[in-house]
Amino acid sequence: MIPPHLIAPAVRDALAEDLGHGGDLTSQAVVPAGTRVTATVAARAPGTLCGVPLAAESFRATDPGAQITVHRDDGDRVGAGDAILTVAGDARAVLAAERTALNFLGHLSGIATATAELVARVAPHGTRIAETRKTTPGLRGLEKAAVRAGGGHNHRFGLDDAVMIKDNHRALADPAEGLAALVDRARRRVGHTVTITVEVDTLTELDRVLPARPDIVLLDNMAPATLAEAVRRVAGCALTEASGGITRDTAAAVAATGVDVISVGWLTHSAPALDVGLDVTT
Repeated sequence: MIPPHLIAPAVRDALAEDLGHGGDLTSQAVVPAGTRVTATVAARAPGTLCGVPLAAESFRATDPGAQITVHRDDGDRVGAGDAILTVAGDARAVLAAERTALNFLGHLSGIATATAELVARVAPHGTRIAETRKTTPGLRGLEKAAVRAGGGHNHRFGLDDAVMIKDNHRALADPAEGLAALVDRARRRVGHTVTITVEVDTLTELDRVLPARPDIVLLDNMAPATLAEAVRRVAGCALTEASGGITRDTAAAVAATGVDVISVGWLTHSAPALDVGLDVTT
């Protein structure tokens, strides 16, 4: 699920950050050179996995001869105590990669786990769960892959792959232009394959923009009753996306309004990491 071309560069940069110029001073000082070890990465809590290839690559990067057995893959549901992968190799190298491997696996699995929970809560309504661009700098592709591993869908990846007209764009536009005019101008500017989203805060704004037929209307911080009325007014002429302040507890009620997509920023910026650990077995 994680694009292969993202794995090695991410691991390289993370290990460089952790090992610095001198490497793992502790292991070099206390673990005899040439010591071999077998260790298992396991879940300490139930969750949905993402980042297994990154964890495996972390150990391979410090010991190219390491033997790695993968027991569970990205997208798998695990319980507390379940083995995820086993690594056998040079002890110093395994310890040097330990934190990098666990950081990737715990962080991305936390996102996947939170996404899977939201997906389950809205499943009866057929609503899609998506993240936003509120991602960790440098990790966007990985974090968006984690959302997919949890059964969610991806929002735009960057500013260059879709138009999204938000409140600050409107504030800086010509005040004589209305929302519909902004959509028309954007459509003339971009290619025919580029979708156009307009953020609206009220039903009045929605009514003003619908004649321009944007591809998506982002219904921002609306109560469920207002969302339901917005969906009725859109009547299928655009995709409807609800966003703003949506939590685990409110997601089902939001989905019940009939919106097509719920976008949630905290999936990538605040989801708690899944507790995973590495245990030396021999």
